[in-house]
Amino acid sequence: MQTALKLALSLVIILVCTQIGKRIPSLGGLLATMPLTGVIVMVWLYMDRPGDFGLLTRYTQGALWGILPSILFFLTAFMGFKRGFPLHLVLPASFGVWLLGALVHQWLLRS
Repeated sequence: MQTALKLALSLVIILVCTQIGKRIPSLGGLLATMPLTGVIVMVWLYMDRPGDFGLLTRYTQGALWGILPSILFFLTAFMGFKRGFPLHLVLPASFGVWLLGALVHQWLLRS
């Protein structure tokens, strides 16, 4: 039941951001990238392992430094769309750049 609730809440958040994004794209983008999802995951982690602040510390550290690969993803997408590239080219390029950033992210956090 708890997994179903998590799934439903996540779906509602995505749908709300999508609907807002149709009307006010910049606000939809802001809402989709705000710490809302991070907070939800933080709460779920805490509920699953109350008092495990080591887990929460590692999670927030990963989220904090994970902002950089996400910026690379959106920067690549922005530049691709600005140049008029179609979605089917922009998304793989953006994910590829994000993946490289994420690999560096994980390597740096393990060092």
